[in-house]
Amino acid sequence: MHISRVNRTKEEAKANYNKISKWYDLLTGLSEKKYRDAGIQKLDIQEGENVLEIGFGTGNCILNLAKSAGKSGRVYGIDISENMVDITCLKVKKAGLSETVILKCSDASVLPFEACMLDAVFISFTLELFDTPEIPILLNECKRVLKKGGRICIVAMSKKTNSGLMITLYEWFHTKFPVLVDCRPILLQKELEETGFQVNNASDHFIWGLPVEIVLAKKD
Repeated sequence: MHISRVNRTKEEAKANYNKISKWYDLLTGLSEKKYRDAGIQKLDIQEGENVLEIGFGTGNCILNLAKSAGKSGRVYGIDISENMVDITCLKVKKAGLSETVILKCSDASVLPFEACMLDAVFISFTLELFDTPEIPILLNECKRVLKKGGRICIVAMSKKTNSGLMITLYEWFHTKFPVLVDCRPILLQKELEETGFQVNNASDHFIWGLPVEIVLAKKD
């Protein structure tokens, strides 16, 4: 099954997300919130756990993860956009969670963490922003930093089927406007299994007629 490539540079991605950061919640917040919340529920963070969110955007999920991890836990966040980091820092400070949350502006292809230090990783509507050859690199990095038995939950646009007018239209826009429409449907469960994760739970959903998968897996 053909998976579209990502035809914009990371510098272009950073510039675009810096530009739209002030309006990001208005553009995607409400439509994606339901699925992000479902992913967090699947991940089921416990008090005292160490958690990483990759591509935290404006920080709404990282606040929920931090509340679940509690004062004895740590929640780390990585995002490529400096403006997203600044916005999230303000939200974290306002929520009184500065002692729990640690944010980094970085490319997630090489995670700045020691091996086997995290209990869980959360990624929502971010993995599909990475080009096809980079996806297994990122997932292997997640596997490296997770403890044995650690969990990963990913929410992503799904390419389980080629059928559907909305997928066809979306992929056309992705091809024609690679900077503005930079994500595309991927084979999420297949990518996780090929990286060596054990899939424990997977559910299918739709957002504006586009298939979305929420997959929970663990490191053996």
